[in-house]
Amino acid sequence: MTVPHAADEILLGFTRALRAAGVPVTQDRTHGFASAVALLGADDHRATYWAGRATLCAGPDDLERYDQVFHAWFNHRDGLPRPTPSTEASAPLATDLLGSDDDELAGDDAAGDDPVRAMASRTELLRHRDVGTMSASERRLLTTLFSALHPRLPMRRTARQHAWHRGSVDARRTLRASLRRMGEPADLAWRRRGARPRRVVLLIDVSGSMSSYADALLRLAHRFATTDEGRHVEAFTVGTRLTHITRALRQRDPDRALVAAGDTVPDWSGGTRLGEVMRVFLDRWGARGLARGAVVVVFSDGWERGDTALLGEQMARLHRLAHKVVWVNPHRGKAGYLPVQQGIAAALPHVDDFLAGHTLTTYAELLEVVADA
Repeated sequence: MTVPHAADEILLGFTRALRAAGVPVTQDRTHGFASAVALLGADDHRATYWAGRATLCAGPDDLERYDQVFHAWFNHRDGLPRPTPSTEASAPLATDLLGSDDDELAGDDAAGDDPVRAMASRTELLRHRDVGTMSASERRLLTTLFSALHPRLPMRRTARQHAWHRGSVDARRTLRASLRRMGEPADLAWRRRGARPRRVVLLIDVSGSMSSYADALLRLAHRFATTDEGRHVEAFTVGTRLTHITRALRQRDPDRALVAAGDTVPDWSGGTRLGEVMRVFLDRWGARGLARGAVVVVFSDGWERGDTALLGEQMARLHRLAHKVVWVNPHRGKAGYLPVQQGIAAALPHVDDFLAGHTLTTYAELLEVVADA
């Protein structure tokens, strides 16, 4: 089977046709679909079909319209698959995409289900799987699921006021309006304080104990950095040293962004000196304004090779500067976990929220905490 010369235009046209048919296809979903097809191969009609199912459909109500548009769109393009994938032909692909070698993920009764329902249920299970224990095939699918995360930055009130239809009386504008009417009474003018996004600072531990989660955390940071208010997001990696990676993460393509970040960070899978790194961050960046009034999110398991007393001092200093401090630990949501590590014990008194960070679901919960800060 040959691949069309303008396959990318055809795929984009398909997403526009879906949107016209009533399927809420966003730009992020379109990007996830294109990335999935590029990974699986545009010449494989079954892969294209299931990639669209997994990335473009927001719920069960979209599936029927998706099937109709897919059949109509690709059935009239030379060089592209004509038949809509059958149940028998599509089932192996769904299994391959989701890692058929993992019995726990597949479940005992999934084999007898309809392939679409089986794939949806397995995808939902994947959202609750520990990122650090995923197989290679599961990680590939997880990269497409990140496109469904839509971070919202918290808002803060500004000192400057602007015209509004209610609020407090704007005496100056009311008086000017009256003067324009030669002193006749005019309608009252109102004003209120404006709002702007609050800065969000992400500190990501890339030491050896966090290596299995580093890729997912950087993809999450990329989602923050590429939002509409991404200019208010700053990202750093911490380990044996502090590295500013915001510019690398602002590339739209997530894979290119992660490669650029990897080229920037010199201390992958090294040791952890959180206290010293926090002091460097606060001396060079935080105290000069980056952390003032910001929401600071620290991604770390709390293993500290340096002085834990220093870490406690710097966390107290950070807590005084920031609007809110959130600590995300990948072990927090696991059964039997207790925050007994010396680093965590030193930091917790100066943390506003202590969250889990080992699954896609916990990342979604983190986005809500940040948005409501």
